[in-house]
Amino acid sequence: MRVLGIDPGFGRVGFGIIDYVNGKEVYVYSECFETSPKDAFVHRLAAVGKKTKEICSTWKPDTIAIETLFFEKNQKTAMHVAEARGVIVYESSQMAHVAEYTPLQIKMALTGYGKATKDQVTFMVEKIISLPLGVRLDDELDALAIAITHGAFYRPGKATFPLA
Repeated sequence: MRVLGIDPGFGRVGFGIIDYVNGKEVYVYSECFETSPKDAFVHRLAAVGKKTKEICSTWKPDTIAIETLFFEKNQKTAMHVAEARGVIVYESSQMAHVAEYTPLQIKMALTGYGKATKDQVTFMVEKIISLPLGVRLDDELDALAIAITHGAFYRPGKATFPLA
């Protein structure tokens, strides 16, 4: 099974792909896609949609896992991220089944603790899958964490996926 994990955003979008081979997670690809803050918001949304479609077409995931939104502060940023997430979900759903996971589910799946820190989640991603050398942005690691989370929740033969 090939899973594409997506950490949604409009400034930066994390994409992470893992394959499940004999029940083990195998790194395939990851990327942090960035849009230019100099571009109009509508052009940034279009770029996010185009990149999502390109990643899906190139890597052909069986399932796409995406993080739900959680914001405590800046409402303007939250609205923009929500709009970008809508574009991502739309483009993704044209290619494969989309499963959604909350930040709490992701932390629980990787660390067993719902209040885990970002560093703890990153540590577990690096323990679970063997990553090639190179600097990775948080968005890529978050996307890989989301893909790993799907593997923790997915059960073959079960018709439903958890939707947050």
